[in-house]
Amino acid sequence: MSEQTGLPFGQFMGDDGGVHEMVPAAAIIGVPEAKAAAERYGREVRFDFLDDRAVHWLLFYRWEDNRKWRGRGCLAGILMSVLAIFPWPYWDLVVSQKPRPFRIAFLCVTAMLVFGLLVGLYLWRRPSLLDPSLRNVRIRARRYRKIVGIARRGGADIPPMYPYYGMYASSRKFFPDAPELPVPPTGQAS
Repeated sequence: MSEQTGLPFGQFMGDDGGVHEMVPAAAIIGVPEAKAAAERYGREVRFDFLDDRAVHWLLFYRWEDNRKWRGRGCLAGILMSVLAIFPWPYWDLVVSQKPRPFRIAFLCVTAMLVFGLLVGLYLWRRPSLLDPSLRNVRIRARRYRKIVGIARRGGADIPPMYPYYGMYASSRKFFPDAPELPVPPTGQAS
């Protein structure tokens, strides 16, 4: 599956690729505002943010989802940069010397390639964006990040970058009827 499989309970992979220790729920419980937020968000997304085991699997699935798309995102970035950088010198050196219809055709073809790439990327990512189970993982991860931020501001001893991932801008709606993701196969300590 991934290099995350086999980590002992309480450890997870961050977006930086490093292995990190999970902050125990006691750190969140120690800050009344964070505990209240955990309970409120927990009711909202049907998740117990104060259960270390549940948070451990949440961090596991969040990283697995991110790992799946990291290589594809890098490939898309390379393709977009080629389409964004290559036309300028080509325009300067070749196209600007050609007749006006050729220049217009060049601009149209470049615009269609960029548009096609963006549509292709969207269609490539669309199944993952529409999967309600994965969207629930993303919104729960987003809420967990908020809870940890409240606890940190409230004085809890939480590392500055914890939980070592960014925001999920596309995770705004919770799907109560979506099936829960299964517990990962053995090999991950529980």
